[in-house]
Amino acid sequence: MPKYVMVDTVSQFRMRYVVEVPDDVESPSEGRYPCTPEEYASDSVTCEDTREFSQEHIGETIVTTREVSLEEAIAQWRKDNGAVFDSWSDELIVKNSITEIGFNRKEYEAEEEERWRQKEWYSEEDEKRMDIIGQNGNDGLHYDEVDGGVENFK
Repeated sequence: MPKYVMVDTVSQFRMRYVVEVPDDVESPSEGRYPCTPEEYASDSVTCEDTREFSQEHIGETIVTTREVSLEEAIAQWRKDNGAVFDSWSDELIVKNSITEIGFNRKEYEAEEEERWRQKEWYSEEDEKRMDIIGQNGNDGLHYDEVDGGVENFK
């Protein structure tokens, strides 16, 4: 029977912002702003009233690990991802979200990149359907009958 371990991490980024500071921040005791330029900029970042200047991913820190059953992993996935993915089957969750033995991220990313380049994401039938939608609008009138939803897609 396969074993599964859930690993919780905290992902860390170094974020950088450049904040323009009003002229009257230079003299905190006299101006409209009772703070230094650095405090003004820090407050702007804290209040999320800034644009990102740059970022660098520093890494991940493992917080906890625990052995789980496949059922527990799927239940946690559903809890974490909410109702948006209610239509996903357990098999689809396992295929797309659980790391199997022998998984190689670099190979996976290279394969995904190649698929994007070769446009293998859509079948010829999908392309025809998208062309019709593009011509007629996305009101559903171009479908003769309901296609059965996400479960019918492969």
